[in-house]
This record gives sequence, C-alpha cells and structure tokens, in this order.
Amino acid sequence: MQLKTNIWSTIREYVILSLGVIIYVTGWSVFLTPNNIVGGGVTGISSIIQYATGFQMGYSYFILNAILLIVAFLILGMGCGAKTIYAIILASVGLNVLQAVIPWNVIQSLSIDNGKLMSTLMGGMMAGLGIGMSMSVGGSTGGTDIIALIINKYRNISLGKLILIMDVVIILSSLLFPSYTKDGNLVGWADKVTNVVYGLIVVVVNSHVVDLYIAGSRQSVQLFILSKQYQKIADAITYDLKRGVTVIPAQGWYTKSDSHVLMVISRKTDLNLLLRYVKSIDSDAFLSVGSVSGVYGKGFDTIKESFRHSLGAAPSSAPHSQENG
Repeated sequence: MQLKTNIWSTIREYVILSLGVIIYVTGWSVFLTPNNIVGGGVTGISSIIQYATGFQMGYSYFILNAILLIVAFLILGMGCGAKTIYAIILASVGLNVLQAVIPWNVIQSLSIDNGKLMSTLMGGMMAGLGIGMSMSVGGSTGGTDIIALIINKYRNISLGKLILIMDVVIILSSLLFPSYTKDGNLVGWADKVTNVVYGLIVVVVNSHVVDLYIAGSRQSVQLFILSKQYQKIADAITYDLKRGVTVIPAQGWYTKSDSHVLMVISRKTDLNLLLRYVKSIDSDAFLSVGSVSGVYGKGFDTIKESFRHSLGAAPSSAPHSQENG
C-alpha cells in the first residue's frame, strides 16, 4: 500500500505540474504575445527578444533557464531540480508550438477583439495560476521563480512579492529595445509605454494569483479520530501516509469508559485520502475535521531565520514533544 501511495503521489504531482505549465504557456500564447505585452521573468526576457529579433521565445527561454538550473540543483535539491527540468522543457516546447498551432482567428476572437486590458487580465491570471500550481508541488516554471524559491527558502518573504520586484525591472527594460508586431510593423514609442503599463498590470495580477493559490494549497486541517481500532488507524497513518499521529487518552463521560482519541494534522489536499483510510479500517469511526493555520514543523512550513530572530532565540532547554509532522 505504501508503494502504491508513493507512486500515486508522484503521478499526481506531475499531472498538476503539467497542467500548470500548459495553463501558463496558453496564457502567454493566446493573450500576451499577440498583443506585444511584456511580462516578467525569463519569459518576459524571451518575449523582448522575440519582439525585437523574431527569435522564438521557446529557444531563448530554454537557454536562459538552463543556466539557472545549476542553481536549482545546488540549492533547491534534486527533487525540485527534476521537476523544474521537466517544466522548463515542456514550457519551452509549448511556447513555440502553441504560437504556431493555435489558429489566428481563435486568438483574434479571444484576445485581440476583446482589447489589451482584458487580454492583460486573462494572461496574468493564467500565468499566475500556472506558476502557483507548479510551485505547490515543489516545481517551478523556471527563471525568476527559481530565484524566488531560493530566497523564500531562507527568508519569510512571499513568493508573489519577490517575483513582482524582479518582474518590474524586466518590464521597464523593454523600453530600451525595439518591438515588432507579428506583421513586422514597428511598435511606436507611445504604444511601447502603454504596453509597459499593461505589463505591470500582468505581474501584479500574476503575483496575487500565485499567493492566493499557494496559500490555498498550503491550508492544513486538524483531524480528531475516535475509534476502538485506534491502533490500526494510527499505524496506517504513520507507516502508509507518513503522517504524525498523537494518541490522547480520553474518557466517555456518559459511559465512563476509557478510550483514545487520535489527533492528526495534515494538508487539506490530503484530507480525502486520509478519510478513506480511516473509513476502510473502521466504518463506524467518529471524526471531527477543523481548519488550522500557521502549522510549523517537519512536513509543514518552516519558520524562516529572520522570523525566529525577531522573536528571540528559544531556550535550549525547551522540550521537543511535538508528535505531528
């Protein structure tokens, strides 16, 4: 059962990662690139190159990210590196392929005819959703996302805010380079300034969507389980699901009989699997589920160094009795 759980977990992560990349690439190919809007990150740099030289985004996107992947391997770890490589390859292919295969009349109907503002909002939301989905499973669409993940690993700064700062610099730099439309017409200075404003709107929308998605995917739940088969349930959760379990002695006040309550803290995304496990062992088990926030420890969020220092160092004699994690 443990092997099946691990395989299913890996498949699930790569499915979410793939969907995130596809949504990200579609947002760019349908809404942003046709309007010559420059976004942030390596994709933004690649769009500047494409608008100025005609060199397809997918190629420059891959080349620039290949350099940053070395940093991902060294700092973020092999697991994240493997997922990032997969995401970058998929995005590089998608940026070239989608721009070629999506009929222009579809882009005209969805993007051009609806105006740049609507395209900006749609492109920003789709790009942010794609990045958020990738990051939620430990991957990245590359570029400034890698830098943001590195900084976030050591400092308690939101991913969206980090990406926003870097993206603003990239978008403003687009004013230094020429920009040509799909038809080969040079974009005027006034239109370039307007596109920069739209690009800033893109990254603001992008950063908010990233934070919203990440916050939602990291929501945790606290589960209380009352069952006569508490030992089997505790073993299953501990060894199969790899989650900590705290056993609390209890007494039923009406019957005056002794019993045990299991307390489990888990990600909200894992709740359905956890409930199925419990019910498969004891269909009569009594369960109580509540939402919690600010869960720190092994398997959950970590308190960054700057946050701990602001609170003051904890005494070295403090007990470490937390079971969950």
